[in-house]
Amino acid sequence: MVTTVRCTVQTTGQGDVRDITRAVATAVDESELHDGIATIAVVGSTAAVTTIEFEPGAVVDFNRLLDELAPRAGQYVHHERWGDDNGSSHVRAALLGSSVTLPFTSSQLSLGTWQQLVLVECDTRSRTREVVVQLIGE
Repeated sequence: MVTTVRCTVQTTGQGDVRDITRAVATAVDESELHDGIATIAVVGSTAAVTTIEFEPGAVVDFNRLLDELAPRAGQYVHHERWGDDNGSSHVRAALLGSSVTLPFTSSQLSLGTWQQLVLVECDTRSRTREVVVQLIGE
């Protein structure tokens, strides 16, 4: 059986990391599925989904690494082609990926004690993001 749930997340712009664990766990818990996999995807090319220990220090460290890998003030051909400022956004999102797949058992996500599921805003402006949770199981 397949169940799909959609939710929206408001972000404040590049570097904003939002914990979406509860929303996904609720989708799993409220489904009629007991065991299976959950695929969590963000719609768009300038945001990402991953797991991390969602605590302020880890988020700062994570954003520092992204700033080093794809600095906002860097030179991007994307800016020249489209006249915008979000070349770093596309690079960051591509590095991280737009989805993750996690198992669930007994209608509970299989996450570690300090592991949370997060939406990472890579765009240079605030956005309303659509997150799709697709559950496959029995």
